[in-house]
Amino acid sequence: MDFERSDTQRALLDALGTLLNRHAGTQRCRELTARGAYDHELESELRAAGFLDVFGEAGAGPLEATLAVEQISAELGAITPVPHLLVLPALGLPAPGGPVVLADREGPGPVRYGSEARQILVAGADRCAVAELSPDDAEPVPSAYGYPLARVVARPGEDLAPGTSQTMMNWWRVGVCAEALGMMQSAFDLTVQYAKDRTVFGRALGSFQALQHRLSEVSVLLEGVRWLTYEAAFRGATAESSAVAATHTMAALHRLTRETHQITGAVGLTREHDLHLWTLRLQAIRAELGGLRAHQRAVVTSRWEVAAA
Repeated sequence: MDFERSDTQRALLDALGTLLNRHAGTQRCRELTARGAYDHELESELRAAGFLDVFGEAGAGPLEATLAVEQISAELGAITPVPHLLVLPALGLPAPGGPVVLADREGPGPVRYGSEARQILVAGADRCAVAELSPDDAEPVPSAYGYPLARVVARPGEDLAPGTSQTMMNWWRVGVCAEALGMMQSAFDLTVQYAKDRTVFGRALGSFQALQHRLSEVSVLLEGVRWLTYEAAFRGATAESSAVAATHTMAALHRLTRETHQITGAVGLTREHDLHLWTLRLQAIRAELGGLRAHQRAVVTSRWEVAAA
């Protein structure tokens, strides 16, 4: 088993990193968050450069698309990468311009970029339904979680083929894991650097063994998120692999958020510090698809083919 990235993957991520350096990052995120806006410019650049077509490209595929979702999220790209790069291609649907909303059969609660969304995918019992949206279909909701949120009332949509509902849910889980992975890694790296730079009692904060142990434990959890997510993407987002990845990811997310804010102390709780740009977004992601318990139930259902209580 080769754990190193291929030449294709390295080239793709290098090119994507160059684009994101110009069109994403903390300052861009702060500007868009203040306006509650979707980054149409970034989406347009990604589309023009071919990154939204990676899922079906010869020599690339779903794993490379998952890596792209991870990197876009790590750099705080204010778009909806999961529908565009994973869910829509997996369903064989074209990606429209602008945000796309994903919802399960229970109906959408407050969703990311719902006010600007032009399309919604709803997973039913067996089939997905796709419908167009207009600004009148959304009710903005106050948000403290880094994303503009809105409740969307879906219009009657077009039913897709049988089995598409499960495909959508599986790739949605993989995508949420990839988003979380990118943001968790950035938050962790920022905290590690803080621990190296911050001095207390004449010593670097990170030199204290107790903090080293805590950061090491988070690092191990983060590596679990990484490889479970990659495995799920590589396996084509089977029901079990995607649910297992999402279960571990959401549990690790809770631990990472707590530890990074405790280690950075009071400064990590301020708006002036960058840590919250990732950790607040993580809380919005944590609630998607029904949260941790729903992922755990999906593991039980997929593994033993019984409905979990």
